Amino acid sequence: MAHRITLIPGDGIGPEVSAAVVRIIEAAGVAIEWEEHDAGIVAFERTGSTLPQSLLDSVIRNRVALKGPVTTPVGEGFTSVNVGLRKALDLYANLRPVTNLPGVPSRFQGVDMIIVRENTEDLYAGLENEIVPGVVAGLKVITAVASERIARFAFTHATENGRRKVTAIHKANIMKQADGLFLRCARAVAKEYPDIQYDEKIVDNACMQLVMRPEQFDVLLLPNLYGDIVSDLAAGLVGGLGVVPGANLGENSAVFEAVHGSAPDIAGQDLANPTALLLSALTMLRYIGERSSADVIFGAVSRVLAAGTTLTRDLGGSATTTQFTDAVVREIAAHR
Repeated sequence: MAHRITLIPGDGIGPEVSAAVVRIIEAAGVAIEWEEHDAGIVAFERTGSTLPQSLLDSVIRNRVALKGPVTTPVGEGFTSVNVGLRKALDLYANLRPVTNLPGVPSRFQGVDMIIVRENTEDLYAGLENEIVPGVVAGLKVITAVASERIARFAFTHATENGRRKVTAIHKANIMKQADGLFLRCARAVAKEYPDIQYDEKIVDNACMQLVMRPEQFDVLLLPNLYGDIVSDLAAGLVGGLGVVPGANLGENSAVFEAVHGSAPDIAGQDLANPTALLLSALTMLRYIGERSSADVIFGAVSRVLAAGTTLTRDLGGSATTTQFTDAVVREIAAHR
């Protein structure tokens, strides 16, 4: 029986990388019935909404979605579709595995960590107010409920995936109440998992340690804003956002997405690297129980990357999106 999954191609390079990923999944023999929906500026032009109710209803009904990159205007325009999805569907946990891939040049080898980011509050609540002209205040919202929930997610994920340590990242030396609450919740949950080592690092020190000795980290637990920054920093350790997957998970729904931008400057030119969205799709396949197919695809991607002859431009090669996709499909066929 086919899985029914919502597909949000996005804009910019989104439709190209989404089509590549769909083709690769089909080549692996996974039966998926895709429900395609627009979001962002494309949806606004068609429906007057950047996040149509029909899209939300589809994800709620199917419980799983795969999303390509969607443009978010900087400093003006509509609010982030990504943030809107997380709030509307209560996708409280952002999960980003960060590991080296064969053949992908990076400053470090042996990196293998998981970023767990709280996804619903903090400064991302978007509570800003212009007090007087030239003076703006933003509200940092931290709650015990959300902090405990994300901490328990991190420790449960660590336990289920054979991880040894969870490190809580904070700035409680300055924000003693907000980040202090986050830490108190993390410490309380840590006591329920005696087999998992627990430690804490101030966020600025954690960033320094990440670019000096990333091998010391295993699972990182962060509130929303620090999680956004640190997860991109961690991606840079292994080759960039183009080779790192992302997932947003809730109690009832899950959205798997590429974490890079929509790259409108190369849209429509068959130049985009679909690896990040493909790896996110593999996380999705494992989530829905298609682990063996995910392993087949990951093996194919790994062999293509290791060979180094069909790499996209961002990885130092000259292959097009189509050529890279063709190479992965051939590897799947050769090893099925």
